[in-house]
Amino acid sequence: MEEALMRVLDHPAVEDIRLESVLHALADPRRLEVVCFLANSDVEVPCSEIDLAVSKSTGTHHYRVLREAGVISQVYRGTAKLNSLRRADLDALFPGLLERVIAAATKQSRT
Repeated sequence: MEEALMRVLDHPAVEDIRLESVLHALADPRRLEVVCFLANSDVEVPCSEIDLAVSKSTGTHHYRVLREAGVISQVYRGTAKLNSLRRADLDALFPGLLERVIAAATKQSRT
C-alpha cells in the first residue's frame, strides 16, 4: 500500500501527555470501560469488539478522547481500527495511576 493511502491517526508524544487530560478521559464510565477491557487484553482490539452500548458516533467520540489524551493508541490495519492501551507511556509518566484506576473500577463494578 502506498504511504499516501495509509490512514494515520494523531497521537500525543509521550512528553505531551498531560495528567489533567488523562484524568478527564478516565472520568467517563464508558471510556473507563474501554480502558479496563484493553488492560485485560494482550493484543490490539478492534472497536467493534468492545460493546459500549452507545451510538457509533458517541463511541467514536469516546475513543477519540482517549487517544487524544494519550491513554490509548489506535492504528488502522486494513479497514479495522485497532486499539491498545499506552500502558508503558502512562506508567512512565504517572507510576501506579493506571493500575490503581483499573483496580478501583474493577472493584466498583463488582459491587
